[in-house]
Amino acid sequence: MSYPKPSIAVDLALVTVTGRELRCLLTRRTDADAVRGEWALPGGYVHIDEAIEDTAIRVLQDKVGMKNVYLEQLYTYGDPKRDPRERVISITHLALIPAANLNSTTITNDDLILARLEVSWDGEEGGVARALSDEFGELTLAFDHAFILGDLVKRLRGKLDYTAVALELLPRFFTLRQAQEVYEAILGRNLTKPAFRRKLLDRKIIKPTGKRETASAFRPAELYTKL
Repeated sequence: MSYPKPSIAVDLALVTVTGRELRCLLTRRTDADAVRGEWALPGGYVHIDEAIEDTAIRVLQDKVGMKNVYLEQLYTYGDPKRDPRERVISITHLALIPAANLNSTTITNDDLILARLEVSWDGEEGGVARALSDEFGELTLAFDHAFILGDLVKRLRGKLDYTAVALELLPRFFTLRQAQEVYEAILGRNLTKPAFRRKLLDRKIIKPTGKRETASAFRPAELYTKL
């Protein structure tokens, strides 16, 4: 007996913090009438002889122009009506990438944009996210990607207290001010400087380098690095 088979896709949520804002790389859809002109996570179908991880690597290279990025699975999305064209199950992957790396991809590809992510809920409550750009304003998101981006924000917020995930968005050497800006961008709220710095240092996930930043308008701050 034969059964209808859904298509399997991989979508990539490539995230960074720039300008004290949480951002995600989106691509303008040009290949499908149903969602033409809308914005979406870079993605592609899994080939019949291809492992899921290999699809993610291929999409990263072909659609974004990047290699050697650590990807982890976020969630699997399978609502029967999530794609208006056909039955598609998406295995979404997440990567945290320093801003300079993602900025370079948008320079070489006009169909890629680093969109600001905004949510209307606090903490880890969850819900959809809005994607905005300085050029186009609020972006129309294809498929269920507003829900995926909301899950992304929720996942990042949930991991801040028990992992060093936020440090992946920082350069090799960074100041405590830069670290606080990343945490605030993910949480969507301001943090008290003394309490934040004390908590971060007490967790022993960073260490001082003995060096200080250069080209600062103020007293050069001490530089730290990840343990």
